[in-house]
Amino acid sequence: MADRAATPGTPRVLRAMNDRTALDLLLEHGPLSRARIGGLTGLSKPTASQLLARLEAAGLVLATGTTEGRPGPGARLYEVNPAAAYAAGLDVTPRRIRAAVADLTGRTVGRHELRTPVRRSATPVVRQVTDALDGAAGAAGLSRADIRRLVIGTPGAFAPDTGRLRYASHLPGWHSPTLLDELAAALPMPLAYENDVNLVAVAEQRLGAARGHGDFVLLWNQEGLGAALVLGGRLHRGRTGGAGEIGFLPVPGTPLVRGVARAGSGGFQQLAGSRAVPDLARELGVEDVPRGPYAEAAATLLARAAAAPDDAAHHRLLRAYATRLATGLASLVSVLDPALVVLSGTALTSGGEPLRALVRAELEELAAPRPRLVLGGVREHPVLRGALESALATTRDEVFDTSRPASEGKT
Repeated sequence: MADRAATPGTPRVLRAMNDRTALDLLLEHGPLSRARIGGLTGLSKPTASQLLARLEAAGLVLATGTTEGRPGPGARLYEVNPAAAYAAGLDVTPRRIRAAVADLTGRTVGRHELRTPVRRSATPVVRQVTDALDGAAGAAGLSRADIRRLVIGTPGAFAPDTGRLRYASHLPGWHSPTLLDELAAALPMPLAYENDVNLVAVAEQRLGAARGHGDFVLLWNQEGLGAALVLGGRLHRGRTGGAGEIGFLPVPGTPLVRGVARAGSGGFQQLAGSRAVPDLARELGVEDVPRGPYAEAAATLLARAAAAPDDAAHHRLLRAYATRLATGLASLVSVLDPALVVLSGTALTSGGEPLRALVRAELEELAAPRPRLVLGGVREHPVLRGALESALATTRDEVFDTSRPASEGKT
């Protein structure tokens, strides 16, 4: 078949491309002058002036003062209009929903946390979601209708064929086959759903330790143990969304669990999940093992161990836990051979550099590939930050596309 002839860019398309480039530069660098935008884009001063006038008239940029510190009158500075659009994200766990709203620049302008009852007969999920979103929007002085797009992060993944949540039996109320339709009917904006660990990878790729990397594995350990796979710059979700559900991965050192979808746990989760850390600490003679939620107890124990390298019991804990982590991680890196592995979640980052170094040393003994191993850089609410970044990316694609009429794509 002969190649189709390339369609030459129309003036409108070329203008839109220049507009998008300028808007991305303003997001990256902050306020810029006309001359600076012209220098960064290669546009002439008259063309840069026309571009800024066009974007200002469209409500996408604002004049934000003038340059200082130079002889003569200051140059006018421009920035992206933060109020041009808003996006929201939700981080859902069995006991709470954390919500946030960000303006178009990515600045978080409203937050809300809703404690959710565990009983299945309690408040319906749709009401929980709308209450959490309304709380964050209200904190920003906005309403639900002001939100352009919403991304919801949950454990597990929604099956593409049935719409049912899989791999997350511990999340009460989220398994109804009609839930996604009910949420779509209750909310005025487009919404998307993503696995929570995948959203952590989005946050790390855009803001954290994986910036500039197109291929990496993220190992997450907090309330649950999981992984995210980014290949060629894109999240690899698998056929059913189950890629990265490594809590079920059979590993040496644990009994072989059959029917893991019903058991809800197995191999790697049992070996190296947060719940395993307090028991391991007791076995190794660590005193004063904290009680309470497993993720918090694990983080406390590993932070304490990292801070006390001369304490024999704590050193044994850190070394033994590093071996357990490397045991499962070796399978991932042996198959995928990633350039980078990011350790994230409080049960990993609390161990800091001492734990990272021990995991790396063990991994070099257990797997042929030698990826770079780093700690996650997004420490504050990484699931929520990833949800916001995902929602903002799509929102910016829509709002910054000046080749379309301003009303097109709005809901």
